[in-house]
Amino acid sequence: MSIGSNITTYFNGTWHRGDVPIMTAADHGAWLGTTVFDGARFFNGLAPDLAPHCARVNKSAQALMLTPTVSTEDMVDIVREGLKHYGPEDSVYIRPMYWGIHGDETAIVPRGEDTGFAISLEQIPMAPADASATLGRTRFRRPVMEDSVVNAKAGCLYPNNARMLAEVRARGFSNALVADAMGNVAETATANIFMVRDGEVFTPVANGTFLAGITRARHMENMAADGIAVHETVLTFEDFQNADEVFMTGNMSKITPVKTFEDTQYQVGPVARRLRDMYWDWAASQPL
Repeated sequence: MSIGSNITTYFNGTWHRGDVPIMTAADHGAWLGTTVFDGARFFNGLAPDLAPHCARVNKSAQALMLTPTVSTEDMVDIVREGLKHYGPEDSVYIRPMYWGIHGDETAIVPRGEDTGFAISLEQIPMAPADASATLGRTRFRRPVMEDSVVNAKAGCLYPNNARMLAEVRARGFSNALVADAMGNVAETATANIFMVRDGEVFTPVANGTFLAGITRARHMENMAADGIAVHETVLTFEDFQNADEVFMTGNMSKITPVKTFEDTQYQVGPVARRLRDMYWDWAASQPL
């Protein structure tokens, strides 16, 4: 099911207008969950960090024992061709995808050389500049490598995220602040997380329980270039309760200030505002 409109689909070597069928009922991905995807953004006629997102979907495929069939360079070129269906005023979510088609004699292990590939371009507006989030705690945690494919952006991980969101939304929050296996803060249900204390920025250290996002890295590079101190470290929920400001980062919205974590209230702070301006300035300097 789409969440946007004006969909264009790349499948079987060509672009199609609309949300076309791409998978059969017996495909390995359909019934055994070998699906991976990535997400980039097109806005203001720009597609910043498109190549890293295309490269990551290939790495995700390999993590699920699938053989990626499209190089990063070719994928970027295919996306650019598809984006010609849209104008610079359109905001588009760019979603390349792989899935398993056949399994081995047990059916469980995918035959990696049989890999489906598609790209979905879906018109979804960027979040408004004044968008914000509220966070609640959830009993569900991020998995570890020993029990899940946390080194991939895999569809099979998302039912756990959905449980997190459903639990906290029932209590009136828009997102969940999530623990890792050790009980420390990992990320939210949908995005990476940062906090500010005494003018310095902190984010959970990438410990293998969550994807340290491409947009997360971009903000960290921008902060370093601007002289803002940022630390990757172990953070507790108490650390977030004592923070001066909190914000989320991710591809869909780039940066989203947090106004509430359980009973703790925050103002939209100067660091989040500065980072938003820096990201848009950086994006404007990038060629399509």
